[in-house]
Amino acid sequence: MKTLTLVFGAVYGMLSVILGAFGAHALKKILSVERLESFETGVRYQMYAAFFLLIIGYILKFETTSEKWVSILMIAGTILFSFSIYLLSLQDYLGANLKFLGPITPLGGLMMILSWGMLILYFAKNRI
Repeated sequence: MKTLTLVFGAVYGMLSVILGAFGAHALKKILSVERLESFETGVRYQMYAAFFLLIIGYILKFETTSEKWVSILMIAGTILFSFSIYLLSLQDYLGANLKFLGPITPLGGLMMILSWGMLILYFAKNRI
């Protein structure tokens, strides 16, 4: 689980830089300001998740189920949160009605919040 967490952290970080540059250059010309800001929100939160995963990948030992869930919730939550935002931002350009993804974004956000909460409990319990 430690290696998986670190790999996802590194991949999320790399994709954040790539997607951020893509948004700043290519998408700036084709998306409305509102859609571009949404896209950038997805990129920003994905980068936060990257740092989170890299840090917990080194801090946690992943010996308990709850430690593993800290990582799982952040990995899955980021996919649901950021990638649903990317698709929703691009739906007009893609010519697709992706409004069904709207409820997925807050679900991903909730998973990310739960991951942070579990990390807080881990620190409080283990007094690190």
